[in-house]
Amino acid sequence: MDTATSPRRLCRLQDMPDGEAIAVDVLLPEGEESVILLRQGEQVRAWLNICPHAGRRLDWAPGKFLISKGMLVCAAHGASFSVDSGECTGGPCRGESLLNVPVRVEQGDVLLDA
Repeated sequence: MDTATSPRRLCRLQDMPDGEAIAVDVLLPEGEESVILLRQGEQVRAWLNICPHAGRRLDWAPGKFLISKGMLVCAAHGASFSVDSGECTGGPCRGESLLNVPVRVEQGDVLLDA
């Protein structure tokens, strides 16, 4: 199997609390990046851990995120992003979106799908 195109395991689904987000460091084509993984049941959504407003990380402490009323809230300036789409619906970058990172869940593993 070609390792350049094979999926990379990021974590186990069971290690992620349902309804919460974690951060993992991932080697992407652009270099190593912090990626937000948000679990909702058996699904995981992922975005770069970079707020489009100021280019800062969204976590309030390393790997700790505020999720309230279906929104992922940036710790720096309070921008609110939909946990379904990554779109900013409130705050200084309204209308912009977090950058999606393609992932999938397969046999209990969360895999980078790049």
